[in-house]
Amino acid sequence: MPQTHCLLIGAPVDSGQRRPGCLMGPAAYRTAGLANALESLGHRVSDLGDATCDPVEATVANPAVHHLPETLGWTAALAEAGEAAMDQGMPIFLGGDHSLALGSVAGVAAAAKKAGRPLFVLWLDAHSDFHTPLTTESGNLHGTPVAYLAGREFPAFPPFPNPVPPQNICLFGIRSVDPAEHAALLDHEIAINDMRVLDERGVVAPLREFLEAVEEATGMLHVSLDVDFLAPAVAPAVGTTVPGGATFREAHLVMEMLHESELVTSLDLVELNPFLDERGRTAHLMVDLVASLMGKKVFDRPTRAFRGQA
Repeated sequence: MPQTHCLLIGAPVDSGQRRPGCLMGPAAYRTAGLANALESLGHRVSDLGDATCDPVEATVANPAVHHLPETLGWTAALAEAGEAAMDQGMPIFLGGDHSLALGSVAGVAAAAKKAGRPLFVLWLDAHSDFHTPLTTESGNLHGTPVAYLAGREFPAFPPFPNPVPPQNICLFGIRSVDPAEHAALLDHEIAINDMRVLDERGVVAPLREFLEAVEEATGMLHVSLDVDFLAPAVAPAVGTTVPGGATFREAHLVMEMLHESELVTSLDLVELNPFLDERGRTAHLMVDLVASLMGKKVFDRPTRAFRGQA
């Protein structure tokens, strides 16, 4: 990936779920040295600070839904910030729970529409996040962004700007899907690479197939990285742990492949709850993964091969 202008947008969002702590995520990423890691790789970094929101009063028919005004406010604020940042470089949204993607992807989608290019989304997560405000039983809106960006019915929210075609969405590493989500996913052509698929095929083949589709379409690629994509043993600082996630090496391999593709145009870092971390262990791992995405390597393989070294 060539030198990039990385724009850090803090999204201290805690309204999409019920376990407090995700609002501390942006500070944790900064403390773990995200900006320094990117600058050491030759990238330009602008920290735009933390976004703020004005709640938007609204209701939906589902009484389980909570913190809707705050989530609507964050959606509007992050969509505006994301669209503006896309004109300057690569926005990196520092979360915050995954409901922030209701806004981040909306902003990126608006920018893609303006550029006349298709948007693709890689969803690295234990969950499919395919509920709507009408189908969620928990009322946690962090479980809804994929449904929103795919254009499903979403009462109280503004229409998604240029819905992402289902075939342009790749769910990668999922292993927890509610029955209502499962039924809805069967009606959409979304690429579903759950952990069964990754166990059978590995991470390389399905990810390469998706990246080839992005490249062929000259698409823009938004990556949404949830901490619970990773196995809880390596990344404990998340309130939605699900056993059997990606290993340390699998996660780095995904990031290295994304770097080599040179296709990523925006990034979410979500669901980090520093209150649940062990001396910053998960925050540092997430920063290391971003560094891999942006070019950090253990070996410069092409140079070593050219020199004929073993």
